[in-house]
Amino acid sequence: MAEIFILTINGVERQVDGDGEMPLLYALRDQLGLSGTKYGCGTEQCGSCSVLIDGERAFSCQTTLDQAKGRDIVTIEGIGESDRLHPLQQAFIDEHAFQCGYCTPGLIVTAKGLLDRDPDPEEAAIRTALQDNLCRCGSHPRVIRAVQRAAKEMAK
Repeated sequence: MAEIFILTINGVERQVDGDGEMPLLYALRDQLGLSGTKYGCGTEQCGSCSVLIDGERAFSCQTTLDQAKGRDIVTIEGIGESDRLHPLQQAFIDEHAFQCGYCTPGLIVTAKGLLDRDPDPEEAAIRTALQDNLCRCGSHPRVIRAVQRAAKEMAK
């Protein structure tokens, strides 16, 4: 049965309609026009749908509206601004850490969650944090460098 959900997304309360079991991803993309969060596998295997919920990475393809209500949700659109990129976004550009770009929003969101918890992570911690984000283009070495670069920039 459809109901109205008030969700806090990127610091703004937004209203969505749906069944409590509807995946958050569908509300983000279809109702709110936040298309940066991608549908990849639908089974928590690729990380393309990654968002931050209360500061922790979550797979929006499997997070229901019931699970999301009352929590703080951050999507790629909530990180940086078009005229002032977040250091992670700039580092991804500087390190050429993407090719097709499909996985990039999920990687950046996941990396932001890591850097918010650990501003100076070891390479192993970066690899562990990003292990559930797949990139079919093979840009993972550049992604690691981008996260390291952003951490240094954010420490300034």
